Amino acid sequence: MAAGSSSPSWITFYLALLVTLVSQSNGGCQDAGLCCVGQNRSCVTEGWREDPSYGECYCDQACKTTLDCCHDYDLACPAVPCVVSEWRVWSGCLEACKHTVRTRLRRVIQEARNGGELCPTLQQTAGCAEYQDQHGTCLQSLVPALITTGGYGNARKKREISYTNNIMGYCVEFEITSLTVGCQRSISPHTRWMRYLKEGHQVCVECQPPALPQGQHHCTGDGESSGPVKTLSLQWQAVGNSQCRGVWRRIRRQNSCSCPTVHSFLFI
Repeated sequence: MAAGSSSPSWITFYLALLVTLVSQSNGGCQDAGLCCVGQNRSCVTEGWREDPSYGECYCDQACKTTLDCCHDYDLACPAVPCVVSEWRVWSGCLEACKHTVRTRLRRVIQEARNGGELCPTLQQTAGCAEYQDQHGTCLQSLVPALITTGGYGNARKKREISYTNNIMGYCVEFEITSLTVGCQRSISPHTRWMRYLKEGHQVCVECQPPALPQGQHHCTGDGESSGPVKTLSLQWQAVGNSQCRGVWRRIRRQNSCSCPTVHSFLFI
């Protein structure tokens, strides 16, 4: 009797299990024909959930966060990652004769769906400099001014026999706005002068005819070709120590040079 009395219990268990399996094949996202983007409270049906419990279950993308998806959500709404194209070619510089940026783009071929991997960035930028505009070359505003001490000028003038086109020299005053720590580490005799360069100091830099590029009337990096902007910031580089460089603000030009002995330099 004991063995026989247990038979109805097993039959009941198997029937319940069969009903459960049959129920799980119904009432899900596939049967309801639902698969919604984002959060959509109307994207709902009744069936077994992933927890598993029976009741209202959802087929929208947000159900993965709220944990109320129908049992077959992943099957009915598989995650689709974003697909993007290859990068296009780089654009030209944003502006000529300036340190600026260039860009390149790519497009979305397929948007992400159902919690798939989102799209990566579609735009990249990189530093850029163009040395010509519609008026010709604009090297003066881009190339760092190469400088050395004023004492170098005496030796250079002795080696120069003549200056073409009767071009006269001039001076430009700058205020140093930033410089690298490498200037303070200049300890050899020919670079020791760099240790006296300080932020906020005003310096006078002479443009002598031997330093003029062929066919030019201005020394490289002096800011002359950049227009009359008084607050123009330019780069400079000390000759003899590549680690000593910085930025200075152009103050004025002096056609008649009267640079002091201290803080007096030359364009190279």
